[in-house]
Amino acid sequence: MKPIKLLTIDDDPHVCEIIRLYAELEGYEVVAAYDGLQGLELVYDETPDLIILDIMMPEMDGWAVCERIRKDFATPVIMLSGKGESYDKLKGFEIGVDDYVVKPFDSKELMARIRAVLRRTNPSLYHEDIVRMDELVFDMRHLQLTVRGENVGFAPKEIELLYYLASNRNRVFTRQQLLDQVWGFDYDRDPRTVDVHIKRIREKLRACEVSSSIETIRGIGYKYGEGGV
Repeated sequence: MKPIKLLTIDDDPHVCEIIRLYAELEGYEVVAAYDGLQGLELVYDETPDLIILDIMMPEMDGWAVCERIRKDFATPVIMLSGKGESYDKLKGFEIGVDDYVVKPFDSKELMARIRAVLRRTNPSLYHEDIVRMDELVFDMRHLQLTVRGENVGFAPKEIELLYYLASNRNRVFTRQQLLDQVWGFDYDRDPRTVDVHIKRIREKLRACEVSSSIETIRGIGYKYGEGGV
């Protein structure tokens, strides 16, 4: 499988280099542009899997670049900026940004956000399209789930949540960790959203007589394993 390709568009070469160093340690391929016009050209020439985009740049600013990208591509965009006001974040999300990171940033957190955005927007980049786990067969390209050959009526977010827990079997996650990884870092709904989804997943797994389920770890969160209450 070819490596996931990131495009960094930032007029600060130091920022581009830091991102490249950390991203290559994660196994990503990285290309960089140092102004908005060059970055837009590379979007078309390199067809990256994710774009990290600064706002304040020469030739064309990040807002304009993002608007142009959204006319032709659904490629996920993480806005990277020193402008941390709520107005700027809201503007970013309104024009199609998938996440917003304020400078100065923690490089490890940025890598975590990249993983979360890619899992949310294009899960097939991180795993095979068809994944078998015990009686469960996940089709992550079409977000479908079958149990012993029968299609099961799981909602897309239920499938993403169950897949994440099942692929990290016996590992305990807090509600906030699940929100960050499945819904995204900037999802600001009540963490009890996780409880509601897990309740529905359990009911459907029981109806299908699946031997494994999601277990509540009191005071901490949830894990996927044998049985479960």
